[in-house]
Amino acid sequence: MQPKPFLKWAGGKTQLLKQMSHFFPRELEYGKIKTYIEPFVGGGAVFLYLATNYNIENIFISDINPELVLAYKTIQCDVEELILSLMRIENKYLSLQYPEREKYFYYIRGQFNSLRNQIDLQKYNLAWIERTAQLIFLNRTCFNGLFRVNSTGDFNVPIGRYIRPKICHADNLRSVAQILQKTYIYQGDFSTCENFIDRNTFIYFDPPYKPISKTSNFTSYSQHRFDDCEQIRLRNFFKLLDTQNVKLLLSNSDINHQDNQDNFLENAYSDYRIERVKANRSINSDTSRRKSINEILIMNY
Repeated sequence: MQPKPFLKWAGGKTQLLKQMSHFFPRELEYGKIKTYIEPFVGGGAVFLYLATNYNIENIFISDINPELVLAYKTIQCDVEELILSLMRIENKYLSLQYPEREKYFYYIRGQFNSLRNQIDLQKYNLAWIERTAQLIFLNRTCFNGLFRVNSTGDFNVPIGRYIRPKICHADNLRSVAQILQKTYIYQGDFSTCENFIDRNTFIYFDPPYKPISKTSNFTSYSQHRFDDCEQIRLRNFFKLLDTQNVKLLLSNSDINHQDNQDNFLENAYSDYRIERVKANRSINSDTSRRKSINEILIMNY
């Protein structure tokens, strides 16, 4: 089976894979890409697709969000214990009626936040299993399946109103774990990926998107805010890597489609090929505003 992201993630690429696959480097089909790097892995839809469908020798995934990296490493290290923990949580949650469910949700959220600084993020230990199970539970039961933290790093999304949410996708977790056995996972800034490139490398950047409007300023995947200065720093890094003969692909919002006076990204990447794909995004709480929008793909090939 084609493994799917184990977390819902704002800006996830599952729905775009068919469109995006037309823009992946042709060298993938010929087995010439030996190394794949994804520095903003998020939910990992593109990573999982490429790792499943192509023969790539070295795969590196990373993210600035330590909770996300911990979850990937937990699945890599001990997926069966994670599944057991998730099943216990799921059975408990589904046995409750709504008032009790709400109390249980906020109890788990409180634990998740209060114990954050007590977790050793560097060395695998049994606490990782419970923390990853809590993260997946919160992600599957919170409002809109949204991962968001405040300025102090606390997960702050309220409970959602799902009747029977599926919390433990055991078969999919096992499939993800199988792929992660041949994957190097690390936490850090996107620029760290330069340490792993060679001349047969393909890098896909999927950063927090530049907001398409003043009311859609969602970049709260971690305590680190990704503003315009960060977008330009990423552009400069993209240009640096371009001189090293690697294949580069970058996603971002099509802000020009919403405001034809805003050419920020077109100007920033004017030296590169820019294509557009259509996406249905459901992060907006107002269902009437959930519609098809453009996203851009930027390539150096």
